[in-house]
Amino acid sequence: MERPASYFVQPLKLHNIGEVIMDADVLIIGGSFAGLSAAMQLVCGCRKVVMLETNKASHGFAQVSHGVLGLGGDTPQEIHTTALSQLNSYSSFQLVEDVANSVEVLEEGFAVISAQSDTTFMAKKLILATDIADRLPDIPGIKERWGRSVIFYPDSHGYELKGHPLGVLATSDLSFQQAVMIPEWGATTLFTQGQFRPEEEVLNHLLARGVRLEETPIAYLQGEGDSLGGVILDDGRKLTLEGLYVSPKAGLAQSFVSQLGLELEASFHGQVVKVNGFKETSVKGVFAAGDISNSVQDEALAIVSGAMAGVGAHRSLISKR
Repeated sequence: MERPASYFVQPLKLHNIGEVIMDADVLIIGGSFAGLSAAMQLVCGCRKVVMLETNKASHGFAQVSHGVLGLGGDTPQEIHTTALSQLNSYSSFQLVEDVANSVEVLEEGFAVISAQSDTTFMAKKLILATDIADRLPDIPGIKERWGRSVIFYPDSHGYELKGHPLGVLATSDLSFQQAVMIPEWGATTLFTQGQFRPEEEVLNHLLARGVRLEETPIAYLQGEGDSLGGVILDDGRKLTLEGLYVSPKAGLAQSFVSQLGLELEASFHGQVVKVNGFKETSVKGVFAAGDISNSVQDEALAIVSGAMAGVGAHRSLISKR
């Protein structure tokens, strides 16, 4: 049932401290695919939802979406605009263009203070759906091609490079697992950078998959614009490549992750927030979705995790946990 426009608590001025209060059932920090997906579950459940975000659809590095049912070829901004339009049709949804600065755990909920307007948002439940910072190897040519010809996950960005010479840049031993996958899309070279050496069983698996190992480090990348034509090695050799897979390290820069004392766990690309099946974190009432909690960065998986966080928060509200 649609709620009247007055369903939201109007901003109240607290004269003693000069703060503004806005109340909600659930506050979502971050307007990522995961955050938007979580919001849709909650507003369909007739819950008051405030989404705090800067309204800038970064959604990782991709120029267009790949591998997402019904959204293939759409840009992140197009998906973001469509999702917001749908959410805005529910009067229990409110978007606030601001950034979360700090968070405090209350007896029955949470208080989040914004950075730009110094607004205090009160909510019974909290969903973290923020982007993460990709920490890329310091090799010339990688950053300017990130998300174009230098990519991370083949299932969402591999098909467009199929049939071309491909490479995997090892950033940890976990890169060997990535290299085993890539021959599905094209002839693959694993660049160990002279730092990572697979054990015999893993090496045999790589060789059986047709992966070629190159131990000489990559010095820099070559190509026109954001296209990749090849890599130049430290010894001066050039190897032709049209796609290079790199696993960046995830940076959880948000201070409220540490403010809340959220438990972390190791993933393929670094530490992420530890969650249960309904995306609830180690702090009761706090949920995390998308790249901040997923072991794999992928649009489709972000949408699913957001939906689970929304369902989890709604169940928690119903059971008053």
